Amino acid sequence: MTSVAGIIRRHQEEIIRRWFEQAAQAASARGLDAPEFKNIMPVYVASLADEEGAPGALAHARRAHVETHVAARLRQGFNVAEVIEEFAILGRCIASMWANASPEARPSALDVERLFTELHAASTAVSELFSRHLLEDEQTEKRYLRLLQKVASEALVEGDAASLRDHLKDVLELIIEAMGAQSGAVLLYEAEGERLVTAAAAGLASEQLEHYAASMNPGSFPGRVAAAGEETSSVLDAETASLEVSPPLRQSGLRSLLGVRLPPHRALVGIMYVGLAEVREFTAREKGRLLSLGQQLSVHLDNAKLYENLREKIEALQAERALREHFVSVLAHDLRGPLSAAKSGAQLLMRHPERLDQRRDLAMRIDRNIERTDRMVRDLLDANRIQGGQRLPLRLDMCDLGGVAQEVVEELIALHGDRFVLHAEERVRGIWSAEELRRALWNLGSNAIKYGAAAEPITFTVTRAGDRARASVHNRGPVIAPADQEQIFKPFTRTHSAQGGPSKGWGLGLTLVWGCAQAHGGTVSVQSDAATGTTFSLELPLDARPYQPREP
Repeated sequence: MTSVAGIIRRHQEEIIRRWFEQAAQAASARGLDAPEFKNIMPVYVASLADEEGAPGALAHARRAHVETHVAARLRQGFNVAEVIEEFAILGRCIASMWANASPEARPSALDVERLFTELHAASTAVSELFSRHLLEDEQTEKRYLRLLQKVASEALVEGDAASLRDHLKDVLELIIEAMGAQSGAVLLYEAEGERLVTAAAAGLASEQLEHYAASMNPGSFPGRVAAAGEETSSVLDAETASLEVSPPLRQSGLRSLLGVRLPPHRALVGIMYVGLAEVREFTAREKGRLLSLGQQLSVHLDNAKLYENLREKIEALQAERALREHFVSVLAHDLRGPLSAAKSGAQLLMRHPERLDQRRDLAMRIDRNIERTDRMVRDLLDANRIQGGQRLPLRLDMCDLGGVAQEVVEELIALHGDRFVLHAEERVRGIWSAEELRRALWNLGSNAIKYGAAAEPITFTVTRAGDRARASVHNRGPVIAPADQEQIFKPFTRTHSAQGGPSKGWGLGLTLVWGCAQAHGGTVSVQSDAATGTTFSLELPLDARPYQPREP
């Protein structure tokens, strides 16, 4: 009577062949080549044929073989039932070697029982190893998610792009560890407008990878992940794949890549991917883990972005409140002057009504101060209307832009001296509001007096080109910074140089100029540099009627 070990020795290759044919039918085995799928099983079968070793040493070696086999199957994405079935198939393949043999050529019942006891122990070990792995995996997932939440909280506190990138690098180090990878990268951009928020990388070739991660070129791996319809995308060998990769990054040693699209939420979208220094397929488990980590990271970062937006709005509201409080104090101060003058003049007239004819100058002063106060209030109401998104109401009529500019220049000369020059083409006429144009040009001229060089002339220019008319005011003096040029037409806004200078104001003049241009269907612009000075230009269509809101 022969032994089980002897039968295994004589038929080992046939046993492995039959086992491979049957076990390779499992769903998780698809895509694996023969050596990768067979893994440690031939060695395990050889250990079953060993009769010379010590029983304890043999049992320990077989246990080690089972653990190695299970570890490989975990990386390949097999489930526990598929691995247990592999050992059951092995038992059937071994037993088939004596199924048609004579009774003398068959092993004893006790020997067969020992074989299946060993295979049962292997199956039990598989179940235990999977259970332990799942428990460890669950704890690992909890740890990573807890650390991700901690990073997001720190990003909320610090809130700037540099600290966010540093925290993302810390997260990527954790994800690299969790995935058994050698590198990782993440790209975040705003869902609206697709503006890049940040890109970060960690691990192997992190500097080249961080630059590469920011590219959304469809030919790059980030672009491929972003455009893919699937939740994950992978590249088996980056060296041979048709990807747009810089030579330093291609030579860095990264081979296999796995990327996942971060699920879009309210504010942020992006991608995350990891790289390996070896060529191999990614398992379903690895894809699931990266997807889970990406989803959690996306939620936390999205919350951080929303918190940042909320904080910006709160800061803007606080700044607006401070601005309004300052404006009210300035308004009260500016209104007190003309009102006090008008009140004093009225009291004098009341004391000596019989001298009214002799004090016409006093009455005219009262009228001027009341008119000045009324103008301040109208400017304030119009600026508030503009800030609320409404157009200034216009009373349109045929008027001459050069004539309006001439009136403004004469008034400014009477107040400030002979520093104003007018260059106006003849008959620049259109259907406009002369009142609003006069106020706009007055504000531009007044600003040139306040903030321009004191000894330099101020030039008004009126021209026509086709169906457009242009009025511009030029002065020499401090340059308006590009950052101020973007904000200068907003209500209650003054440049940094104006705030530090001696001239005071509400910051409404340029807002009213902008409102005048917008109400006419035109535009206002500013050009300012040290070589040519500062020029504000008001450009208007020749007929403003088509740009007026329709009557209800």
